[in-house]
Amino acid sequence: MKQENKRKQKILVTGCAGFIGSHLCERLLQVGYPVVGIDNFDPFYSIDQKMENMEGFKRHKAFSFYQLDLCQGATLQRVQEDVSLIVHLAGKAGVRPSIEDPQGYIDSNISATRNILDFMNKRGIKKLAFASSSSVYGNNKLVPFTEDQNVDHVISPYAFSKKACELLNHSYHHLYNLDIVNMRFFTVFGPRQRPDLAIHKFLNLMMKEEAIPVFGEGSTARDYTYVEDTVDGILKTCEYLFANKNVFETINLGNSYPIRLSEMIESIAKTSGIRPIINRMPMQAGDVNQTFANIRKAQDLIGYDPKFSFEEGMKLFVEWFKRIHIKEIVA
Repeated sequence: MKQENKRKQKILVTGCAGFIGSHLCERLLQVGYPVVGIDNFDPFYSIDQKMENMEGFKRHKAFSFYQLDLCQGATLQRVQEDVSLIVHLAGKAGVRPSIEDPQGYIDSNISATRNILDFMNKRGIKKLAFASSSSVYGNNKLVPFTEDQNVDHVISPYAFSKKACELLNHSYHHLYNLDIVNMRFFTVFGPRQRPDLAIHKFLNLMMKEEAIPVFGEGSTARDYTYVEDTVDGILKTCEYLFANKNVFETINLGNSYPIRLSEMIESIAKTSGIRPIINRMPMQAGDVNQTFANIRKAQDLIGYDPKFSFEEGMKLFVEWFKRIHIKEIVA
C-alpha cells in the first residue's frame, strides 16, 4: 500500500500494551499507519511491564491511546477517531487460569468481542483482524493442523472462548457484511513475553536457581512462533483486508515446526548458560499434547513467511530478559 494511503487508514489495536500488541503498534507506526490503542491494564501481570512495553511508541505523534474496559461496551464511544480497521488482540489468555475462572473468559473474550463487533456496526467500520488461538484444535490427532479441521472438541474454557468468538465473528460477517480474518496464533514468544508463559517463567526460575515445574515427561510439543513473525502475519492480514471485500477467512499463524518441552528447556539452558533444576509433575487438565500449524493457507492468502528459527528467537529473548533483569537489579 502506498504511504499516502496508509496515512488515511487508521488502525485500532486492542490490547496495545500487551506482548503482541505493543510489538504490532511499533511495526504499524514504523510502516506509516496511524494507530489508536486500547488497553485496560488488566492486572493478570505487572502494569509496570505493560507501561514499559509501550515506551517505544506511546509518545508517537500518530498514536493515540484510550484506557478502557471492552467488557463495558459503552466505553468504546469515547473513541473519537475515524478507524478503518480493528486488530482485536485484547482478552484473557491462558489455559489453566480459564479452568479456575471460566466466567471471566466468557466476559473478557466473548462479550468483549461482541462489543467490538457492535461498535464496528455503529461506526461503519468494516474490517476486523481477530486474534484466535491454536488451542481451538484441542488434542486433534491429525497433524499438522489445517484450518478446515473439525474444532468441536476443545478441552479448556479458554479454547472454547476463542472458538465461540470465531463463530460470533462469522455471524456478524453474514448479517452485516463485515470483512473478518480469524488469525490462530501458535505459542508466540520473544522479548516482552508474558511472565506466565513457559519460556519466560522457566528462565526466571533458573536465574533464581529455583526448580522449574515440568508437567509430564517433556514429550509435549509446541509450535513456537517468534513474535516478529506473528506481527508480520498480522500486518499482512491487515493489508489483505484493505485490498479485499466480502472476506471471511481463518488462517494459522505458526512456524510449522513443533519443539518438544524437553528440547525447549535444553535450548534455554544452552542459550542462557544456566542448568535447570527439574521438578517433575503430572500433566495438567486442559493442556494439549502438541500444536503444529499447517501454514500453507496463510502463505497463499497473505504471503505469510516466518523467518526466525526457534534458536534465533530464543537467543533474542534471553538477551532481552537479561537486560531487563540487570535493570531491575540496578533499580
